[in-house]
Amino acid sequence: MKVEGKGSFLNSGNLKEFTREMVNRGYREFVIDLENCAMMDSTFMGTMAGVALRLKELGHGHLHVVHCGERSRNLLSGLGLDQIFDIHANGSPAPQCELLQRESANGSSEEKKKQTAEEMLHAHEALCQAAPQNFSRFKDVLDYLKQDLHHETPSN
Repeated sequence: MKVEGKGSFLNSGNLKEFTREMVNRGYREFVIDLENCAMMDSTFMGTMAGVALRLKELGHGHLHVVHCGERSRNLLSGLGLDQIFDIHANGSPAPQCELLQRESANGSSEEKKKQTAEEMLHAHEALCQAAPQNFSRFKDVLDYLKQDLHHETPSN
């Protein structure tokens, strides 16, 4: 999978959906190419962590990050993610993945907002599971997301 531009909460859902489908089909090796990735937010990194943790839970498989620049490496390592997946400054290019570029056309904006909040919550929980010291970094984010999900009012 190639990340073009920003790896953020806006495309984390697509990454999660794609990897879940591929795991269900039996794939266990994933390569994320960050050569053209301008930046990553914590939701995106947490989604990557969630994939790596799922593979670990299954007992086999790996997540590999290739063409990782120094800034991205520092972000990932700073969150302890270098402990759960392989990070390479150089490596083979990742295969093209059109599914990650596909936007979901289903659901209302309220449903999408809730789904995004849930994905952000799961991603940040994965960051804390990957490295417990991340809990203090993301406690406020976790509290906010949980509160946002529990206080959402249905549209009439």
